[in-house]
Amino acid sequence: MDKEVLIHVRGLHMMEEDGEQEPVEIVVPGEYYFRNGSHYLRYEEILEDFSEPTINYIKISPKGIEVRKKGIVNVHMVFEQGKKNMTYYTTPYGTIEMGIAATNMNLKEDESGLNMKVDYALDMNQEHVADCCLAIQAQPKNCKNFTL
Repeated sequence: MDKEVLIHVRGLHMMEEDGEQEPVEIVVPGEYYFRNGSHYLRYEEILEDFSEPTINYIKISPKGIEVRKKGIVNVHMVFEQGKKNMTYYTTPYGTIEMGIAATNMNLKEDESGLNMKVDYALDMNQEHVADCCLAIQAQPKNCKNFTL
């Protein structure tokens, strides 16, 4: 795959109490590279009310998926099948302890790009708050058949 890619990130949080779904979705230009058996994606996002970008790094390996955010928001999330990983999510408004337990992970790779999906349970401050889904798609920037 080319170094220059379009990255489509789609997240869905299903809150337990009211069954409400909270979708998050972005499509951004980014960079892709493959090194030591792992896929890497890098992209920038500007959060509402802030001018400084947050840099996002995604590593997809046989062990699992890692998502790092550096900037206004700082976090290092690790998704490993059947394992709960703890982290701290730091924002300008404070820090939250998070637990991430991946329940299902899929990765498809071919000449048209990468498609990754992970389902996980999300805890905040030691309490289960939502069952979530994260889908990440990367395709070459000049791909004629870009699909969402």
